[in-house]
Amino acid sequence: MKNNLIILLILLVSFSCDQKKADSNESYDLVISNGRVIDPETEFDDIANVGIKDGRIVAITKEPLTGTESVDATGKIVAPGFIDTHFHFQTPIGYSLGLRDGVTSSMDFEMGCAGSYIADWYEARAGKTQANYGIAVSHEFARAMFIDGSDGADYLKEGPIAAYTTRAKTGWSQTRPTLEQGNAILEELDKGLQAGAVGIGSTVGYMREGVSSREMFEVQKVAARYGRPTGAHTRYTLGNDTQENNGAQELVSNALALGAPAIVLHFNNSGWRLAHQMIIELQEQGHNIWGEIYPYAAGSTTINASFLEPESWIDVFGNRYEDTMLDPVTGEYYTLETYKATVASEPTRPIVIFKQPEENEAKWLTLKGVTMASDAVGATPYLADWDFPMDSLGGTHPRTAGARGKTIRLGRENNIPMMQLMSILSYTAAKHMGDTGLKFMQERGRIQKGMVADIVVFDPETFTDNSTYQKGAVPSTGMKAVIVNGQVTVRDDVLVPVFAGQPIRFEPEDKPRFEPISVESWNAQFSTGMPDDFSYAFPEGKKD
Repeated sequence: MKNNLIILLILLVSFSCDQKKADSNESYDLVISNGRVIDPETEFDDIANVGIKDGRIVAITKEPLTGTESVDATGKIVAPGFIDTHFHFQTPIGYSLGLRDGVTSSMDFEMGCAGSYIADWYEARAGKTQANYGIAVSHEFARAMFIDGSDGADYLKEGPIAAYTTRAKTGWSQTRPTLEQGNAILEELDKGLQAGAVGIGSTVGYMREGVSSREMFEVQKVAARYGRPTGAHTRYTLGNDTQENNGAQELVSNALALGAPAIVLHFNNSGWRLAHQMIIELQEQGHNIWGEIYPYAAGSTTINASFLEPESWIDVFGNRYEDTMLDPVTGEYYTLETYKATVASEPTRPIVIFKQPEENEAKWLTLKGVTMASDAVGATPYLADWDFPMDSLGGTHPRTAGARGKTIRLGRENNIPMMQLMSILSYTAAKHMGDTGLKFMQERGRIQKGMVADIVVFDPETFTDNSTYQKGAVPSTGMKAVIVNGQVTVRDDVLVPVFAGQPIRFEPEDKPRFEPISVESWNAQFSTGMPDDFSYAFPEGKKD
């Protein structure tokens, strides 16, 4: 018996050695050599070589590997490609800026696209996009279509820039829809999910006067039928430390009642500690609820946002325009007089708003279980080609180009563990999105055998942001390589003409899941004989 065990051990050791030898002799499409490989899911952190074949990671070993193409990662970090769930700049030049900052996958989970045009949105990017791309279906665009009569196809041409034109009207943000309009809005959202959108994006914080609590609940219910998340710029963002959390609690309580996932977008505002605690404690109970931050004390929006009116910004929050509201193009701060004049003449002009102490920026990066999502906004020219000279871009918020470079720089300056940074930049988003059933994300955000090879290779001592509030969108530097679906797309800070981006999308479905709201269905489920007057059940939703 003892001899048999010895023989078995010899055979196992022999097989292991032969396997290592076979790995070292195999030729790979791409080899990343001698890098510090970090996998946030398993917490693997060691010097190793990575072999890639047919777009996937097939070897992680200390044995030498040979490949058709190679990247020398000596002294560099090798980590999962960065994932951004809040990236508005979904055009060639936007993807280019993101790739220079390590973004291999981006989605717009706030503004989104009109539901009827989701299929066209994906088709417009197929085969000619350098990074992976995804989109949510837009609550705001659906309202604009059925209240203001706006063209839902605008996003296909100009993305969020089209929203600036839409926002010159007021119906989308201020009007309570009739029951018939409300059902049309919900059906438009369902069309987008049926076409494969990653979820629903809601800018309810810009529509707080027009969107009732009933409407928001029903919007999230549309996503819940598909098991997909609703991401929201919550109702009272920007607000004080009570209002902010009330908005987050609305989104989260709806999600819990519906058994649905939810993303609390950019909660790094007043009351952020409570918002984070609430999210983490729900995660510990098994709920797929998560939140995002970005490492900037300032945000960006249009100058006509209702929360920037003097009655709120000055009287309630105690701010001065001279200290807090910056024009990113001119580099000048507004005064009350220039604010009023610009709202009258150019109501949708983009601005930068300083809203939190600068010392909080590094603190947010230490939070457990969050994602870093940039909220990247467009720059001029918005529709430029991928190789447009980046030193010619117009002014915009620095987060558009530098959010990840700044994350690594702040981590370096404040001794934040690299494993934490890699988790919030990649794995956390992949984990939560993967848990919704999105196969694309189940295979990314990790450096493991069998996973898709979306990988960043960067120098932890030099990778940094170059964007500032004065300069705008300037590419980050210090990126040795960015690999998208196994293909090198950035090498030594230079973008190369490789278009390996894949759609981040659920499989389209043959049939809708839309169920219209009616007094009859509500009474049948929740009442034993309520009179058929919908205005009593839902005073916020009246019939025409």
